[in-house]
Amino acid sequence: MSRFYRLVVSCPDRVGIVARVSGFIASQGGSITEASQHSDLATGRFFMRYEIQADSVSLDAEGLRQAFGPIADEFEMRWALYDTALRKRVVLMVSRASHCLVDLLYRWTAGELDCDIVGVISNHDDLRRLVQGHDIPFHHVPVSVDTKAAAFDEVERLVDSVSADCVVLARYMQILPPRLCRRYAGRVINIHHSFLPSFAGAKPYHQAYDRGVKLIGATCHYVTDELDEGPIIEQDIHRISHCHDADDLVRFGRDVEKAVLARGLRWHLQDRVLIHGNKTVVFA
Repeated sequence: MSRFYRLVVSCPDRVGIVARVSGFIASQGGSITEASQHSDLATGRFFMRYEIQADSVSLDAEGLRQAFGPIADEFEMRWALYDTALRKRVVLMVSRASHCLVDLLYRWTAGELDCDIVGVISNHDDLRRLVQGHDIPFHHVPVSVDTKAAAFDEVERLVDSVSADCVVLARYMQILPPRLCRRYAGRVINIHHSFLPSFAGAKPYHQAYDRGVKLIGATCHYVTDELDEGPIIEQDIHRISHCHDADDLVRFGRDVEKAVLARGLRWHLQDRVLIHGNKTVVFA
C-alpha cells in the first residue's frame, strides 16, 4: 500500500496561502496526489487538506513538520501532518445492539477501514463471543447509578492503556461524563439514531413515529459535554410513509445508522474532517 503524508490546515483566510504551501511542498520534491481547499466567507477562515506521496519527499515526517513550522507560524495556522504508515488505534464502545459493531468489524476485516481496532468496551457482556471471534480484546465494564464514576474511570484507563487515537460509540447507550468528553475532544465519534437536531435523546424513532414524520435519519457526530450537540460529520435519511409502524422505523434506521457511522469513521481516519466551532468541514 502506498504511503502518504497528509497535511491538514486551518487558518485566517488571505491571499497566497495555497501558493506558499504548494511551493513549499514542491521545494521538497513532494508530489501532491490530492488537494482540497475551502474558504468560509462568513468567518474568514481557510481550510486545506493535501495528500503528499511520502517517497517523493526527501525529508521524513518529523523533518517535514520542522521545515513547515515557520510557514505555519507566518499564516497563524492550526495544522497537523499525519503519516499514513502510522495506523490510527481505535476503541469501539457498545451496549447490546450489535448492528453497528458487526458492520464496522466486517468493513475492518475487508480492509475498508485503515486502522487497528485495539479493543471493544461494553456495559453488557452479550457481544463478547462476537468480538473475541475477531481476536479483539473485549472488556466488560458494567455501568449503574452507584458505579458510574468508577466505571468511567475504568473506561478511561482502558482507552489510555492501548493509546487509542479514536473512540467510537457504536450504539453505546450511556452518556460519557463531561471530563472525558473534554479530555478526548475531537476523538470520540457517536452515531445517533435520528436526524439531529430533531428527536435528540431517548427513543428517537418512537418520537418520530408519534410525530408522523415522512423522513427518518441518522447522525454521526463528535461527542461533546452537551448531549447530542457535537459537530456533525455525516447524516443520511430514509423515506417512510403512513404504512410503516415504529418497528419499521427502527429496522430502516439500523441500515442508515450503519452506513452513516462507517462513512464518518472512514473520513475521520483519513483526516478529512476539520472541526470549526460546532461545525465541520469534510473533504470527502
